[in-house]
Amino acid sequence: MNRREALQRVAWLMGGAISAPVLLGALNVQAASAGAVTQPNFLNESQSKIVAEVTDIMIPRTDTPGAVDVGVPAFIDTMLRDVYAREDQQRFIDGLREFEAQCVREQGQAFLELTPAQRVAFVQRVHDAAVAAELQRAPPPARLQRPFILMTKELSLLGFFTSQAGATQVLQYDPVPGAYRACIPVAEAGNGRTWAVETAGPF
Repeated sequence: MNRREALQRVAWLMGGAISAPVLLGALNVQAASAGAVTQPNFLNESQSKIVAEVTDIMIPRTDTPGAVDVGVPAFIDTMLRDVYAREDQQRFIDGLREFEAQCVREQGQAFLELTPAQRVAFVQRVHDAAVAAELQRAPPPARLQRPFILMTKELSLLGFFTSQAGATQVLQYDPVPGAYRACIPVAEAGNGRTWAVETAGPF
């Protein structure tokens, strides 16, 4: 999969609404962080644990690896450090702090002190409120200014679907395409899974 094909596919998966700085450094960062269990370089340890937990809630391990399994937290940390502009870095950090403060206000405890079920419910509530607020902004601004929860979702999806596991176990990926076969049963075409690489059409 080359850079152009990967960025095209992930942008399509996310409905075309993906921030430019995220796309610019995605593949280089993914190559460096995939499967890595490293100390965070941009976030502090507490922030990194919150981000890792949020990504795990968004893309949990099922019959395929989850976000943490494929190194998404390390991917996010490196993207923030090496790709994001300073103002976007600060917006992420400020949003993360507000996320934690909101949790304390509403739950009476820090996010990581909640039970797993409470964490899932809180992330879902914050996410849904952020999506509703974004949908009300019409027309959307020329430059997306997403809150922490949606920035994390965006980076989680990008990191996961450009990882080897995301591209080959969740999506379909054929490194050496064979002959064209038309009108075949869905079961023979990957059971309806989206292709990791679109081989036809301009970028």
